[in-house]
Amino acid sequence: MTDSLDRLYMAVQAARDGDPATSRTARLLQAGRGKMTKKMAEEAVEVVIDTMHGDTAAVVRESADLMYNLVVLWVAAGVHPEDVWAEMDRREQLLGIAEKIPKRMLQSPELAPRLAPRRKVVALASQRLRKRR
Repeated sequence: MTDSLDRLYMAVQAARDGDPATSRTARLLQAGRGKMTKKMAEEAVEVVIDTMHGDTAAVVRESADLMYNLVVLWVAAGVHPEDVWAEMDRREQLLGIAEKIPKRMLQSPELAPRLAPRRKVVALASQRLRKRR
């Protein structure tokens, strides 16, 4: 799987300077982080909806879209796949591969030095959004 994501990452990197008239990836990257994060959120919601409906084939399709948009965000943010794999390895050493770090462990004096500091939650947009009619 990492091989596929690595290839996707390289393709997105290559499309970064492409023509937005012919490349959806170039257009998305040039649209800015706001557009990219919106697309990422849309795909995540679609995966959730299809999961709730029990539509396995749709979950697979939308998950591929979600991963594509995640890789686009990585490229825009300067994150390399190896950075993500290293973080996953670090977490696996702490808890095992299938566990997320519990919040209570974040305050543990023994583990705190080995864990990344928590960040503040911030609003994505400072503008008030209009309701659609």
